[in-house]
Amino acid sequence: MIIAIDGPAGSGKSTVSKLLAEKLGFLYLDTGAMYRALTLKVIREKIDSRDEKKIESIAAGLNFRFQDGRVFLDNEDVTQAIRAPQIDKNISDVCKIKKVREYIVALARKIARNYSCVTEGRDTTTVIFPAAEFKFYLDADYKVRAERRYGELSAKGINISREEVAADLKRRDEADMSRTVGPLKKSADAQVIDTTAFSIDEVVRILAEKITSA
Repeated sequence: MIIAIDGPAGSGKSTVSKLLAEKLGFLYLDTGAMYRALTLKVIREKIDSRDEKKIESIAAGLNFRFQDGRVFLDNEDVTQAIRAPQIDKNISDVCKIKKVREYIVALARKIARNYSCVTEGRDTTTVIFPAAEFKFYLDADYKVRAERRYGELSAKGINISREEVAADLKRRDEADMSRTVGPLKKSADAQVIDTTAFSIDEVVRILAEKITSA
């Protein structure tokens, strides 16, 4: 079974998806982590974001895996490293490359062949898993999303201002929704959940009830 969840940054989809997967005993397949890991590698190798061919080459040979809820790149645990603000600032340039998205989609589908998954990202319901048994689109008020993102980064000890977080979030939203390949949009058959007034636990409960009662 595939449960696909899309939504903008700060909507709660990553945390919700992880907890929902744990609750159901499914694999948590974070497609966003794949793009983040690739972006991290591009930054570390000092590749110009305009050099699409080099980025495509890295994507084609990406040594990436999920293991015990952690993210590994070249056998290094990069679970925390891929959440740094520097990744947020650069990931849109990587995500917009058509070939890159094709490689990541193929990798995600390959992983999902052997598991029941809760998967999330920007185009999981529309492009990666259009035939998913359950589709959800999580959203929230922009100010609430910005505050959540700021809280996440602050909790990790990352020194960044609320203004910087809000600006990065706005830039990411615009890039995600306007790109020509795999843009963020609501699938016509996805159930839309506004998480603005709900806690993470409440959203997990709502989704679990919708799945188990179907």
